Amino acid sequence: MKEKTFHFQSLSEFHAFCGLPKPDHPLISLVDYSKVHYPVNEKELRWIQHFYAIGLKRNVNARFNYGQQQYDFDSGVLSFIAPLQFLRIEMNPEVQVEPTGWLLLIHPDFLWNTELAKKIRNYEFFSYAVNEALFLSEKEEKIIVEIMENIQNEYQSNIDKFTQDLIIAQVSRLLIYAERFYERQFYTRKKSNHELLARFEAVLSKYFDKQSISENGIPTVGSIAEELNISANYLSTLLRLHTRQNTQQHIQNKQIEYAKERLSTTTLSVSEIAYELGFEHPQSFSKLFKKKTNQSPLEFRQSFN
Repeated sequence: MKEKTFHFQSLSEFHAFCGLPKPDHPLISLVDYSKVHYPVNEKELRWIQHFYAIGLKRNVNARFNYGQQQYDFDSGVLSFIAPLQFLRIEMNPEVQVEPTGWLLLIHPDFLWNTELAKKIRNYEFFSYAVNEALFLSEKEEKIIVEIMENIQNEYQSNIDKFTQDLIIAQVSRLLIYAERFYERQFYTRKKSNHELLARFEAVLSKYFDKQSISENGIPTVGSIAEELNISANYLSTLLRLHTRQNTQQHIQNKQIEYAKERLSTTTLSVSEIAYELGFEHPQSFSKLFKKKTNQSPLEFRQSFN
């Protein structure tokens, strides 16, 4: 039987599903995670929500991994979910402890007509997978909890013309700290990150094997990330921090390497090489080649004659 996927249009619907009282504010709510009780007894929960969720959770009876590895972090796990994302959580019945923490829910309508409405889309961690959550130190966790409580205190007070601006400022502060803490996480896990980068290079090289290119074409960012079992945005963030280039730029560099090899060792035309490399128009290939090498494909070939 196909697993049921729940849909939550509003914060009130999600509150009701979790057995919680109605939210104090229809568009923003801080939930005590220890009071969340899902009305289903399944090994897996699946849902789509129409609002942002920032979760700080401890002792969760679900699988939280990081890049296929488990870590011995005793503090909280911070995760970010954007509207309309499909969320799947594998419950772990072996964990008997009661989960604790906080869940900050923000409907996009609350951000309407603010700078954050546009800026929030630029935070890539909202599209990281659950297994790429942020592990907080005790000090970091204290900062995040304090900000969340400030938000709650504000919307539970008498609402006036300053309320939205003050809450938006606190949400912005939380996101800036999250970005800082994610960068710390990338750099403090050098061993696992370097292993992942090595796997990335191996996967990319495999894709650019002559037979693989002719049969499967040029890989997409998504296909490489899927093979590494991480999200595409997470892979690009990791590469930018360690190599100053994103995934697409690495793919383009491999395309140029392959093109140089074909230009210098075969008599294939520029158009034929362009089509091999997945370019619909040879002009696009020539433009990229010149951008990367300061030479046209023909100028590069002639330098070998």
